[in-house]
Amino acid sequence: MSGHSKWHNIKNKKGKADAKRGKIFTKMARKISVAVKEGGDDPDYNPALKAAIDSAKAENMPNDNIERAIKKAAGGDDNANYESVTYEGYGPSGVAVMVQCLTDNRNRTAPDVRHAFDKHGGNLGTDGSVAFLFEKKGQLGIALDDSADPEAVEMDAIEAGAEDIRREDGGIEVLTEPDDYGAVRKALEEKGYDFVISEITFIPQTTTVLDDFEDREKMRKLIDQLEENDDVQEVYHNWENDDEDDE
Repeated sequence: MSGHSKWHNIKNKKGKADAKRGKIFTKMARKISVAVKEGGDDPDYNPALKAAIDSAKAENMPNDNIERAIKKAAGGDDNANYESVTYEGYGPSGVAVMVQCLTDNRNRTAPDVRHAFDKHGGNLGTDGSVAFLFEKKGQLGIALDDSADPEAVEMDAIEAGAEDIRREDGGIEVLTEPDDYGAVRKALEEKGYDFVISEITFIPQTTTVLDDFEDREKMRKLIDQLEENDDVQEVYHNWENDDEDDE
């Protein structure tokens, strides 16, 4: 679930991920495979592969699995021809949604995505219908404990080349230009930082609040159904949600 309140959803997302570990590893392996085929097997010279590896590690995918996926794709043993396709649409009350997929069969994926939107009060749009509401950014999340100095972390991030820094509840969110993501992450890693978020993502420029309980439930179910689909890699949205809503 990649929306405005991404930071606040990390614990919830990781809990859900633990219950669906095998499915997530399969998706990560697919993402790594496509990155290798498009740009080579050296993450130092392939930013897409570097980002895919970072995403896999953030999901606690074992290094052996990551290396196996890289070698399989580099050796030509992965015969599946996946293509990247992004579907755009609207959730309940006009929430903007982008669904990033890797698929070997658009005739399977498109109807599945459309069905999820139709079932949960949304509708699939045309290319470009909501993409303009998002900006592609590198995103790094650094959790802070009681002993950490937020100002020192922010200064380190600035020196590393961060474009923007946001102080969140319990951490620091670092945003970069996509091309600077790898260098900024490496510089912060060398200073000893670990990341609870590490990815190239789409950040919404405007957000939508759902005041109606039924709309919030439909939006949650829409996201869940999309994320359950094996072809779906990421779901981006501009719903201004809160973990504590309705609990």
